[in-house]
Amino acid sequence: MGSLVWFLVFVVCVCSFVCDVKGYVSVEGTVVIDGETPIAETDENFVCATLDWWPSEKCDYKVCSWGNASLFNLDLKNVVFLNAVKAFSPLKIRLGGTLQDKVIYQTEDNKQQPCTPFAQNSSRLFGFTEACLPLARWDELNSFFNQSGALVIFGLNALHGKSIQANNVATGPWDSTNAASLIRYTVKKGYNIYGWELGNELSGNGVGVRIDVDPYASDTIALHGLIQDIYSRNNIITKPQIIAPGGFFDYNWFQQFLSKTVGSLDSITHHIYSLGAGSQGNLVEKILNSTVLDNGAGVFRDLHSIVKKSQNPASAWVGEAGGAYNSGRDGVTNTFVFSFWYLDQLGASSTYDTKTYCRQTLIGGNYGLLNTTTALLWHRLMGKSVLSTNFTGNRKIRAYAHCAKQSQGITLLLINIDGNTTVNAKIDVYGRVMHMQNRSNIHHHHHHHHHHHRKSKGTPLHHNKQASANNAREEYHLTPLGGDIHSQTVLLNGKKLTVDSSGVIPALDPVTVNSLEPLIVAPYSIVFVHMPNFDVSACM
Repeated sequence: MGSLVWFLVFVVCVCSFVCDVKGYVSVEGTVVIDGETPIAETDENFVCATLDWWPSEKCDYKVCSWGNASLFNLDLKNVVFLNAVKAFSPLKIRLGGTLQDKVIYQTEDNKQQPCTPFAQNSSRLFGFTEACLPLARWDELNSFFNQSGALVIFGLNALHGKSIQANNVATGPWDSTNAASLIRYTVKKGYNIYGWELGNELSGNGVGVRIDVDPYASDTIALHGLIQDIYSRNNIITKPQIIAPGGFFDYNWFQQFLSKTVGSLDSITHHIYSLGAGSQGNLVEKILNSTVLDNGAGVFRDLHSIVKKSQNPASAWVGEAGGAYNSGRDGVTNTFVFSFWYLDQLGASSTYDTKTYCRQTLIGGNYGLLNTTTALLWHRLMGKSVLSTNFTGNRKIRAYAHCAKQSQGITLLLINIDGNTTVNAKIDVYGRVMHMQNRSNIHHHHHHHHHHHRKSKGTPLHHNKQASANNAREEYHLTPLGGDIHSQTVLLNGKKLTVDSSGVIPALDPVTVNSLEPLIVAPYSIVFVHMPNFDVSACM
């Protein structure tokens, strides 16, 4: 059967009912993984987060959630914040957001001119005046990025020099003079920038303002020429990426934009707030709805189709994704339940060759990434090669698999958005049902694993830790404190994750499990499983 390089892993659960007085049930499920060749590939550092310009006065639905999270006033000396970013080693950070197209940059030859932050003004675009980024603050930010090892994407003001017409269309060429001054200063100081992005949500119909595709393409080409000139003059061979447009996906607009920027664009970015406004009362119901999650993959599929057909080699990025717009919703997008949506987005987008996915935000609003550990586990466990993965038997189980990161084998992610159902898993290799076994007893070309959950939500797991090195898997079970999906406290394998008094991020240690034991996915839980002994051709 050597020709059958691809393998099927079936997780079969015999439907059994209630194991405890709470009424939780066990159901059947099947995971199928094709291990012959990867279906897609992400960047090595797929996980990204944003830092925004919103000041503390930014309020939505009478809730002011930004505090001191602005690029202007964020505490860069906070040890917990520093350690959180360093834990990714490295983390891509995109600096930008709605107000970026109202920011000008202080220059070395105009330091005597006033350089002030945003001020509320309801008569101005987005409710705030223009603002100025002091060079001293730019220095402080870059010092933090250097110390933390972050990969920085900076969003430039794409409206500078343009005139906004009565129909909210910005016309005229982009005035790159101010941006060029900041870029020259950045190069002079030796600051490493991973990418320069032009504009925020100005593509397609735009948000507040829009730029037609022809001038936007011309402006992007101008930015490319500017970067080539400045970096080449300083003998820098490797140039930062040119990234645009950072807006909501519009099929025709994006298709034309790609065709007009061949040779000048490295990554095409789009934003995702597919759950709707943060004011909606049904956000949780949407997150726990398999159909809603399935439909969320449509934009990834459509952009992938455009990119694949285009002569432009630019890759697809999600440049900003907060789920629910207008700062999210307190009690939802900053709690455990939002991890279901976020991880499903990571999984779905990666299957369509999305190279980078930037979560809105790293800190600030009601959706800060620092409130969760899910991104860090993905970053450490999920490699860049994506495997075709399907789960049957229960639509409430979301399944994704990648080649393991910096390790042999496979990492599987299972997300259980059912609050009453446990999945008990076995494996069928080439049609034979068996528990996962020692690799010496498994046909070399079939490998896979599955999780079975016997505990009710929030219950600690008790595993055999005497598994041998060749007969073991590593499991990371994430559940909310007390089984409450609105909790902001996450349990890893039954233990609360907390930062200690010195600001040290807790270790994310797995439980080592004998592969002969069943694998269990509890109600309302997330499970990462690293199987180092599953060798498949896609991961060789």
